[in-house]
Amino acid sequence: MRANHILNRHPSQWIALLALVVAGMMSFITSSNAGGGAAVDIGITLKEGLGNEPVWVGLGILIFVYAMIITEVVHRTLAAAVGGLAAIFALNHYKVGGALTLAETTTLIEWETIGLLLGMMVMVGIISHTGVFEWFAVQAYKKSNGNVWTLVVILCSVTAVLSAFLDNVTTMLLLTPVTIQLARVLDLNPIPLLISEVLFSNIGGAATMIGDPPNIIIGSMMSESAIEKAGYSNLASDGVAFNDFIIELAPGILLTIVPTFMMLKWMYAEEFSGERIRDVEELEAKYGVKDAKMLKASGTILGLVILGFFLNPILHIPVSWVALIGAVVMLLVTERHHLEEPLEKVEWTTLIFFAGLFVLIHSLQHLGVISWIGDQVESAISYFSAEYQFVAALVIILWVSAIASAFIDNIPYTITMIPVVLQISDSLGLDLGPLIWALAFGACLGGNGTLIGASANVVTAGMSEEAGYPISFNEFFRAGFPVMLMTVTIITGYIVMVYWVAEAWKWIFLAIALLGIVWQYYNGKSKGKNWAEALVDSESILKMIPESLSKEQEE
Repeated sequence: MRANHILNRHPSQWIALLALVVAGMMSFITSSNAGGGAAVDIGITLKEGLGNEPVWVGLGILIFVYAMIITEVVHRTLAAAVGGLAAIFALNHYKVGGALTLAETTTLIEWETIGLLLGMMVMVGIISHTGVFEWFAVQAYKKSNGNVWTLVVILCSVTAVLSAFLDNVTTMLLLTPVTIQLARVLDLNPIPLLISEVLFSNIGGAATMIGDPPNIIIGSMMSESAIEKAGYSNLASDGVAFNDFIIELAPGILLTIVPTFMMLKWMYAEEFSGERIRDVEELEAKYGVKDAKMLKASGTILGLVILGFFLNPILHIPVSWVALIGAVVMLLVTERHHLEEPLEKVEWTTLIFFAGLFVLIHSLQHLGVISWIGDQVESAISYFSAEYQFVAALVIILWVSAIASAFIDNIPYTITMIPVVLQISDSLGLDLGPLIWALAFGACLGGNGTLIGASANVVTAGMSEEAGYPISFNEFFRAGFPVMLMTVTIITGYIVMVYWVAEAWKWIFLAIALLGIVWQYYNGKSKGKNWAEALVDSESILKMIPESLSKEQEE
């Protein structure tokens, strides 16, 4: 019966599927950048004799856009659209030749990111009607036994792990509906929960090559073959591979887990305290799976899409095509006769925001703003003596990448900084590998700094606003920026000790991170706390502070 229904689909649906499959195959044949990006060269050249005038104009536009977003004078989507238009006008004024056509302007948009988001949003829209998100929310509540902080730790841990082995944008697309539904059932404010989850999605995504878009880009553009094609054959041996990301980045990321939990517990002390007792049997009866057949079909397709994401480093099929093909196949095999229901979950304002932001950032790139930042980085490194240039390069690239990625979307920033890092390594004779990891740490963790620093942040904010819980720029900033500063400070010590002092420190830090988590757990459990409270137990540290102060006063 079901097979006949599938075969009797309208011919236009099969044509759409065939078109996507053919386009995906063409993308597999022609694509060399699995991470995506604005790969079309439209030959923009600025007029001669302008000096740094385009740079200052571009910086002015960027500051103006951020002022509108921070003050919330207009919606952030409208602010990005205004900024994109202003940047295009400036680019047309300073470029050689006539104004950009609409078709040329669209090449400034990161269509790989837009396609990935659109495909995943459609699939999430279909799966949400099966009731699986509500079911998962009830299971999380059961594991927490009603304790709010335990629930936070469970949700953030699941988010971090999924973000490491899936990608943080997809993870937040899947978990945001779960979190909102759970918060409604337990009468909680979902915004602190969502902010905590998205912070951990960026942290967890930084640990692997496929976890965060900047890492995907670095893995593609910093491979041995890509470096050789870029004209740096002498540096090709320092190219990175899939396993290198886990080996080099994961130990540092593990060091940040417990401190981040402790900071969130402190910042949201009131919101994350207490218990919410509900009748579990009643919740299971009310929020169970509604359509098991649809869940099996859509779940299988989602599993294949996730498998396609995992195979990205091997097959080099752009993740956008994997998501879009998965979305069309899911539309074909589910019992839906109309597109309105699955498309209602597509956050069109979020997609338009990304389009405007990409036009803005890539226009600033052509105006020389991001290259100017790279030049300042190289000049700052050259200022140090030869003995300290390497450690200075590590710290400067890390912090500049973190701060810039917080205020300039980390995808185009990473694309622009990769040639700068290659140039610094080649011209100053510095080891390329550690510089790559400094860039990766900074770009990924810097995304936590502001609401528009990373794609996962924007997607979460869009879905939350659609559900009636808008996340303001300032509210995210109050939590995200301190967490960003703390995690990047920890990573600063990590990269200095590992890459400047001795590489053996990598394994020492890994042992410290794992033993520290175990020690925190057993130390807290010995005081009668549950496992989640034990993870952030800080009573022993707080007791040491008054003792040390009293000794100083006695002296």
